[in-house]
Amino acid sequence: MSQIVNPKLTLVGAGPGDVELITIKGLNALKQANVVLYDALVNKELLKFAPNNALKIYVGKRNNQHAYTQDQINSLIIDLAFTHGHVVRLKGGDSFVFGRGQEEIDYAYAFNIETEVIPGISSSIGVPALSGIPVTHRGISESFWVITGTTKENNLSQDVVLSAKTNATVVILMGLSKLKEITEVFKKENKGNTAVALIQNGSLPNQKIALGVIETIVGISEKENIEAPAVIVIGEVVKLHREFTLSRLNSRYLFN
Repeated sequence: MSQIVNPKLTLVGAGPGDVELITIKGLNALKQANVVLYDALVNKELLKFAPNNALKIYVGKRNNQHAYTQDQINSLIIDLAFTHGHVVRLKGGDSFVFGRGQEEIDYAYAFNIETEVIPGISSSIGVPALSGIPVTHRGISESFWVITGTTKENNLSQDVVLSAKTNATVVILMGLSKLKEITEVFKKENKGNTAVALIQNGSLPNQKIALGVIETIVGISEKENIEAPAVIVIGEVVKLHREFTLSRLNSRYLFN
């Protein structure tokens, strides 16, 4: 007699990279998975928590190189849910912060597949925090913006322009390739001395950070060889980073 398959989709946010930053609920979902579809920014060590006989399929993208298109991923979710049962969609950060999670949930809904969402720590908050930078701080920043640096048309998001007009902390994901454009936007708002942090591979042992101001950060990024994936943090809260206040590093970072 064939085994009854109960199709289900669970979106699991894996956090910014450190294995220990996934939630207990997320780990429990992995342990119950029949299939794991995982993205590029997911720490592969997490796959060890899935059953040995679970299918583990890489569906991520890096530098615009897609293993699968989003339509193909949607179809995979449906096909595998009906043939194998519980599909865990493992995404870096949080599934609903530029993770296209809602698109996948909606597609599963259309096939009457049971769904569940398990939030993850977004790199937009977690990575600055782990680096000693709060996104808000009393008397310094009352709010923060989280913006994708590049739209689907590969243009700089116009929300960057709007955010530069505020005193809020601005956190930009997937924006390193647009760093020069971003700094030009802030210069037009006379914010050349606003502090900036670039955090590469946040939460991982090979994390790198470059500190500077709008006027200097492009050159510093090149000297420090900062590469994607990196989180950009713009605002006075960056000055709370312990190295920013040291005069030796101020000379290095601020006036290069």
